[in-house]
Amino acid sequence: MPSSPIRKLAPLAAQAKKEGVKVYHLNIGQPDLPSPQKGLNALKSISRTTLEYSPSEGYAFLRERLCGYYAKFGISLTPEEIIITTGGSEAILLGFFTCLNPGDEIVMVEPCYANYISFAKTAGVVVKTVTARIEDGFRLPPVEEFEKAITPRTKAILLCNPANPTGYVYTPEELQQIKEIVVSHDLFLFADEVYREFVYNGKPYTSALTLDIPENVVLIDSVSKRYSECGIRVGMLITHNKQVHDTVLKYCQARLSPPLLGQIVADASIDGVEAYARSCFEEYKERRDFFIKGLNEIPGVYSPMPEGAFYTVASLPVEDAEDFCRWLLTDFRLNGETVMMAPAAGFYCTPGLGKNQVRMAYVLKREDLAQALTILRKALETYCK
Repeated sequence: MPSSPIRKLAPLAAQAKKEGVKVYHLNIGQPDLPSPQKGLNALKSISRTTLEYSPSEGYAFLRERLCGYYAKFGISLTPEEIIITTGGSEAILLGFFTCLNPGDEIVMVEPCYANYISFAKTAGVVVKTVTARIEDGFRLPPVEEFEKAITPRTKAILLCNPANPTGYVYTPEELQQIKEIVVSHDLFLFADEVYREFVYNGKPYTSALTLDIPENVVLIDSVSKRYSECGIRVGMLITHNKQVHDTVLKYCQARLSPPLLGQIVADASIDGVEAYARSCFEEYKERRDFFIKGLNEIPGVYSPMPEGAFYTVASLPVEDAEDFCRWLLTDFRLNGETVMMAPAAGFYCTPGLGKNQVRMAYVLKREDLAQALTILRKALETYCK
């Protein structure tokens, strides 16, 4: 089981803070924007006298409200096709347990969200990768690369759209290519669409559930990012495939129920928050434009322009980005401050790839991003000497 590149250096950051150092966290996608007031109010006004188990598939009132939410994106669902999970993480893990046997293979685009690799190992699943290149803006690798990766043991493709860690948004044409591969090899398509609210390129967003392969798609979602509610741990596994749904539900019954309080907050956060969602979108877009421009003005640093989510993978003028990230936390200070980033090698499966890259999340206010850029520029000057 690999250590998380997002959290593996956390003890170093904790020690730096103990010593009075201010650490700017670019390593983790923890939004600093406030959660919707409606959700916070619901949490404060809970009238229950008993905090009970919820149904294993989640409360019907939340699943019914989610149907209205997805309809806005052209996704037609019934409450019976939605299962509430303990965050999107549990949705992925239970999807793997349900659709893949130990020794089966799943194809992912690397760099990929590092925890996918950990979930696959937990389920005994073998990860095969096709590599997206920073020089190409991390666009979808050619179809031929997918065909090379597929073997008789391949049972699924996983796609994160918009992508974590790169911020790339797959085009309708690219998704059509994936659909054709899925159909020709009779595969499952795991579609992680947690960041659908954050697409900045003005192009229409295409969900995997609109590709007309209803029996193949297992959609993963979460309220963590769009409502700044990471800590309530409410995710969703969604599928039109009844056999998949019913099998996932057996795992859900074994773990009893998803979070009670989280479901109450999530339910209150869904409707009537259009102004909130728009303000979050505009804020992240402004941060993206400012941060990526600043990164590319630092000598030797290169980041493509992310089209979605709130991450970027950037190359640095160093041989070993993990060593640099450690040094930032243990040795470098600029006026008592430093920066924490995630070494990008942990987002690749292929040894040696991403060694000079980092993943950064532009989830801090603009003033903090500006200071983080100043620290990074000075740190690189010092480290490279």
